[in-house]
Amino acid sequence: MKTLELIKKNLETFSKSERKVAEAILASPETAIHSSIANLAKTAEVSEPTVNRFCRRLNTKGFPDFKLHLAQSLANGTPYVNRNVNEDDGPEAYTSKIFESTMACLNAAKNGLDTNLINRAVDVLTQANKISFFGLGASSSVAHDALNKFFRFNIPVSCFDDIVMQRMSCINSSEGDVIVLISHTGRTKPLVEVAQLARENDAFVIALTEKGSPLAEQSNLVLSLGVPEDTDIYMPMSSRIAQLVLIDVLTTGFTLRRGAKFRKNLKRVKASIKDSRFDKISEEDIEEI
Repeated sequence: MKTLELIKKNLETFSKSERKVAEAILASPETAIHSSIANLAKTAEVSEPTVNRFCRRLNTKGFPDFKLHLAQSLANGTPYVNRNVNEDDGPEAYTSKIFESTMACLNAAKNGLDTNLINRAVDVLTQANKISFFGLGASSSVAHDALNKFFRFNIPVSCFDDIVMQRMSCINSSEGDVIVLISHTGRTKPLVEVAQLARENDAFVIALTEKGSPLAEQSNLVLSLGVPEDTDIYMPMSSRIAQLVLIDVLTTGFTLRRGAKFRKNLKRVKASIKDSRFDKISEEDIEEI
């Protein structure tokens, strides 16, 4: 059931203060989507904790998560672009909507992540003989970002966004190798087949994908972000940003787990590329210019 329908159906069951929040949202749902919790509380003449309590009554994790669900219950948006953007939106409107919806998605993803699984993934990655990152389409850019991060570490790492190269890499894999597959939907057939092939060759498969998807079922470990973005209809946006942040989380966990000696190696890597950049311009230099 859509969020607005859920609010209308349960209107009589809310407390007096919660009902004020519901009525403020029903009066102008578009405004509520782009409001801060403080502004909505002021409009409804209630406290901020009351707004949070109202959001949790609707089975959301808090105000940002509620705004995400509310946005999805409104208009279908512009097909092949973004669910929250309308055809007649101007620069100010669509800029605000994209930032707001992305921040809401990131918050929902953060709250939905199982940190025990994050810890397990970091364990596997730090003990790997070799790490490979695979992605297709929009997820390929996330795989390349992962390569950029992990390439700085003293461990063999590769990245492929070509299905033939992915299959050959899996065939050449062995026990101790880790293959990270990135797919928002988890329904991309070639990637599911790659996961099967990797496991047949004793590689450990980590999937950044939707829980319960075909890809998840073929993986050893699943990190699910729970970003409700329908990429069958809309351009991948928030899901891709959430995937990038999850790569940063894994990178950070890897670095901390390997300890101080390992961070000294990172310092040497940084020093080796220092000469490839111009020096920063100081305020004094700017004044002289």
